[in-house]
Amino acid sequence: MSGVMKRMGMIFRAKANKALDRAEDPRETLDYSYQKQLELLQKVRRGVADVATSRKRLELQLNQLQSQSTKLEDQGRKALALGREDLAREALSRRAALQQQVTDLETQHATLQGEEEKLTLAAQRLQAKVDAFRTKKETIKATYTAAQAQTRIGEAFTGISEEMGDVGLAIQRAEDKTAQLQARAGAIDELLASGALDDPTGMAKDDIQAELDRLSGGTDVELELQRMKAELAGGTSGGQQAIEGGTGQSQEQSQQQPQDTPRFDKQ
Repeated sequence: MSGVMKRMGMIFRAKANKALDRAEDPRETLDYSYQKQLELLQKVRRGVADVATSRKRLELQLNQLQSQSTKLEDQGRKALALGREDLAREALSRRAALQQQVTDLETQHATLQGEEEKLTLAAQRLQAKVDAFRTKKETIKATYTAAQAQTRIGEAFTGISEEMGDVGLAIQRAEDKTAQLQARAGAIDELLASGALDDPTGMAKDDIQAELDRLSGGTDVELELQRMKAELAGGTSGGQQAIEGGTGQSQEQSQQQPQDTPRFDKQ
């Protein structure tokens, strides 16, 4: 039972994978990946903005503490000038406490500034990767679209596409039906000619008339053949006589020619 369940699970996964592969469009997948990268880049930028905001807030607090520290220092000097050492000591004590806060804030400010620089660099690198991916994505999409169009054109020319296959089947059915009708018409003509079927229009010939037509047609052929033989025989005998007559005349002329030729005696 366990083996059967494993086999069923494997078959289901194989069919599901095939269905997903058929339904998947690489262009949509690339666009989705690009969208996710843009969302990640946006999150990094928001992080940089948040860190920069925190750093700016610390800078404002540092400015306020430094202003208070300077004010307390001035108050201590005035108190000493007036002979109030107790007031001067209190002002300096408060200034020392503020100075500790300034030191802590400066440490936090340096940390935030370092984080801000790291996030800014990461955002720049991520932006470069996103731009490169976008260029590559568009190139792959264009190549895929061209290959898809070329494949469809090739399938149309070779007739293996689904649409052209339907057209081919329609043509085949039309040809088969035409051949069937032609065979049926020929069979009906043969049955009418043999008399197996009656022609209600009365235009078909009976078997006796058909046989007479066949015999008369054969007689006409024989007569035409005899006439052609006679013409050929007459033409051959006339040509032979003309040749013989021309030959005899040539012989007589050759015999008479030496007699007419004059002789010249030597002096």
